[in-house]
Amino acid sequence: MKSQGEIEAGICEGISRFEQDYMGRGPKDIHAHLIGDLLLVRLQGVLTAAEQHLVKSLPAEKGRDLLKQVRTHLIETARPVMEAMVYKVTGVKVLSLHHDISTVTGEEVLLFTLAGSPDFRETKKK
Repeated sequence: MKSQGEIEAGICEGISRFEQDYMGRGPKDIHAHLIGDLLLVRLQGVLTAAEQHLVKSLPAEKGRDLLKQVRTHLIETARPVMEAMVYKVTGVKVLSLHHDISTVTGEEVLLFTLAGSPDFRETKKK
């Protein structure tokens, strides 16, 4: 049985691989937090050079909205892949997935609602 930290690390690895395969580059930084039946993943530095240029070259609201639409569509299209990865790491089915990205900070947030809290072994504190 995995520890909570091992589950979170496995999720980070899987999401990073997903970002590289589907978006063309991985995040500069990534953290996963398992909170009961919620799995929160925070990625920083995810915007590609092309996305950064797009956001800067269009009027602020139009560039932001276009980028968010594209990213949301990509996430929804690849959702079964992400859900399978989360299930493989946690052993729990994904009920819902929420996503947002900031064109200002280049930060992306994924929130998975799980069918239950994953089982994990307690780690001994030093």
